[in-house]
Amino acid sequence: MQESQHIFIGEGWKALRTEGPAHIFEVGLGTGLNALLMLIEATFARREVIYEAVEAHPLELSIIEKLDYCRIMGKPELQPAFERLHRCDWEAPVSITPYFTLYKSRRAWPGYVLRQPAALVFYDAFDPAAQPELWTSEIFKRLSRQLAPGALLVTYSSKGSVRRGLQAAGFRVEKRPGPPGKREVIRAWRIP
Repeated sequence: MQESQHIFIGEGWKALRTEGPAHIFEVGLGTGLNALLMLIEATFARREVIYEAVEAHPLELSIIEKLDYCRIMGKPELQPAFERLHRCDWEAPVSITPYFTLYKSRRAWPGYVLRQPAALVFYDAFDPAAQPELWTSEIFKRLSRQLAPGALLVTYSSKGSVRRGLQAAGFRVEKRPGPPGKREVIRAWRIP
């Protein structure tokens, strides 16, 4: 939780320079933690968020039901919204709260085409060592073409190959301080 809060909210959402509805794209929905944190932020800011996420291999609901994020965060009232994130339909926009609409797809990244240009990307794919094919300059170029001008991408990986791949794809890359236990993370701005 601390890592997701630091990287995706602190280095991503809080650095976003756009106004109005925010379109966010997450590579790797996984447990839904980043979506839940963004739902909380959207509600607090009273700002509409359209959250689009891909997950080729969704977790079983029996695993999701064991997650205790809402209680751990001291927000047990959010448990129904967290469960809706996972139980709602795939391949359709679903209003989870008045400020948070989720569109989740069982498709794999790359190859997925965004429904609209994203202003912020939570690049939460498995580590480059585990899935090197998701961390190449070609993949980042494909993603860049689907982003809004000046869009922001944040990821936990700070490997040199990732930084160079993003730069080759036309991003201005910044190394940022990481959360406890991680020295650095990457924040990258799409150069218009």
